[in-house]
Amino acid sequence: MPVPDRRFGPFREVTSMATEVIAPRRSRLVTQLLLVCGGAVLLNLIMRAAEDELPSTVPEAASPAGRGLGEWVVWILGDTNEAQFYKTSLGGIGLLLFAAGAHYAARRRLRARGFDIAYGTGLWPWLLASSGIALLLSNLLWGWTLAPDTWQPTFVPFVSVAPSVVLVYGAGWRVALTAAGLGAVLTTPVSILVVEHFCLPLELPAVIGNVTGMWVGALLAFLICRGLPWMALPPPPEGPAGEGVDAEPDPVPDRRPEDADAPGDDGLPRWWLPRRALADFSEAQFYGNEWASLGLVGGAVLAWAVNTTGPAYGSGVFPDLLTAQILTAVLGVWLWAGEWRRHGWYPTFVPVVSFAPAAVIVMEGGWPVILFASVTGAVAGAPLARAIAARLPGDFHPFIGSVMSMTVITTIGVPVLKLLDSAGLV
Repeated sequence: MPVPDRRFGPFREVTSMATEVIAPRRSRLVTQLLLVCGGAVLLNLIMRAAEDELPSTVPEAASPAGRGLGEWVVWILGDTNEAQFYKTSLGGIGLLLFAAGAHYAARRRLRARGFDIAYGTGLWPWLLASSGIALLLSNLLWGWTLAPDTWQPTFVPFVSVAPSVVLVYGAGWRVALTAAGLGAVLTTPVSILVVEHFCLPLELPAVIGNVTGMWVGALLAFLICRGLPWMALPPPPEGPAGEGVDAEPDPVPDRRPEDADAPGDDGLPRWWLPRRALADFSEAQFYGNEWASLGLVGGAVLAWAVNTTGPAYGSGVFPDLLTAQILTAVLGVWLWAGEWRRHGWYPTFVPVVSFAPAAVIVMEGGWPVILFASVTGAVAGAPLARAIAARLPGDFHPFIGSVMSMTVITTIGVPVLKLLDSAGLV
């Protein structure tokens, strides 16, 4: 099967027959699908039942403007997981701590490491350095746009230009600092302008402005990188270059015989479907690892238990939002399991961090909204992202296709949901 060219992390593939994995049949993954869906429903019911007994305090202000250093630290930690709509410092702490553990486990080749973080490139420290610097610069450069009662997308460089440039151009401080600077200067102002002058007037979710800033900024950033003399692409690996765009190495290229499932399970690792769906929760940060996702989601759930109106911008719909994300992730991975095998990676995470949570917040939750957003997002998001990414130049990171897809499906999907709601159909 195609083996990804790890120069770019999630990027190009070269042809090789060295690691062949039998295509997973969706029919053989149905049991895992049903178990995860049932678990998501049960989790929602438990969280809803416990909600009345837990603290609920509306946050005093939407931003740290005019407040102290501690509030800014909380805000910036929240920025690290704003792509998932959580915006909570505990979620950010959990994400970073567990991601560090996943990196350590990957370096030691521990059996329990899960999918290798940062696609097995070993670039996670440089991703974190560049993304962190971009995040600080974004808040320093554009924090003046905040007011005590306003929100701005200061988080966008953390999950877009900065890490993607590092994955394409490799390690080193020149690359990391260049990526951070381009991310902070290009993505945040575009996102702010689109949110202010498009999303708010048309009553559309702010995520549309966020992801639009990401792909516009990324297109400009990779064009600029072509003209910078110190930004040189690493040499390609040995072997003929293949066509198409892929993001993660084959899920089990180095799997030892003792890790294999029983015969008849398509040669996939144990519980591949729920593990892959869980890893999708941290794909927006370019981590793609179950442990990083577990820290992220666990931290957000803990923040919700401390204050049920804390995560998800004080909307009070965090249980429904999390349920929609779980269902979207597992449905997408199940539906496109064949594409995962064919390409080595597939952008099933797209609706998990865009249409599904945005729909739940806009429509204030409810099972009809959860089911509609989960199914339609899982069906439409990934193939559109793949189609766009496959048409990008070779030195442009394919995440651009993912965020373009997020723009399209959310811009179309939320108004459709509103129409269905006005007609009494949801």
